[in-house]
Amino acid sequence: MTVRVVLADDQPLVRAGLRVLIADAPGIDVIGEAGTGAEAVRLAREVAPDVVLMDLRMPGTDGIQATRAITARGGPTRVLVLTTFDDDEHVHDALRAGASGFLVKDMALDDILAAIRVVAAGDALIAPGVTRRLIAEFVRRPGPPARPRALAGVTDREREVLTLVGRGMSNAEIAAELVISVATAKAHVARLFTKVGARDRVHLVIAAYEARLVHPSE
Repeated sequence: MTVRVVLADDQPLVRAGLRVLIADAPGIDVIGEAGTGAEAVRLAREVAPDVVLMDLRMPGTDGIQATRAITARGGPTRVLVLTTFDDDEHVHDALRAGASGFLVKDMALDDILAAIRVVAAGDALIAPGVTRRLIAEFVRRPGPPARPRALAGVTDREREVLTLVGRGMSNAEIAAELVISVATAKAHVARLFTKVGARDRVHLVIAAYEARLVHPSE
């Protein structure tokens, strides 16, 4: 199955570079480009891509507003944020807006392609490096909720699973840690999506941090 991608960045050279990098990748097609957040929202509605690679800093409707508008529709399109982590102060807002993962613009091509495929498959970037750092940045920032997030209806076992998800573990790693089958671990994670109201694993990680089950230093 081909992953259909829209590139959203206000710098034409960045879009052109990404298009060239992606052009030879099997199973991934760039089907549109947007120079503003408003154009990205319009394209997402018109062509329903699997993934929008979204820059955060764009004139007018920025990447956060565009991400919120795209994900609020509840369709299949997922947003993968393009960021320069060291100086971007708005990454945590993109998590709130519904982004499913993050790319740093100077990442290696293989990592970019892998990220696109992971997000298109309905998962999210959690463990190595970039997303964990961004989530840690997110939870360190002041703002609501001040009290630990309530986990109504979550069982003790599901709380254990959520803690391990928050530490960046895959379903297989969770199964090994808790001495259960991978299918059982997957079922627990699926129930947590519903109970916590999470779109994907990135937002389960946020829930684990907000419930103070894990901390950025872990």
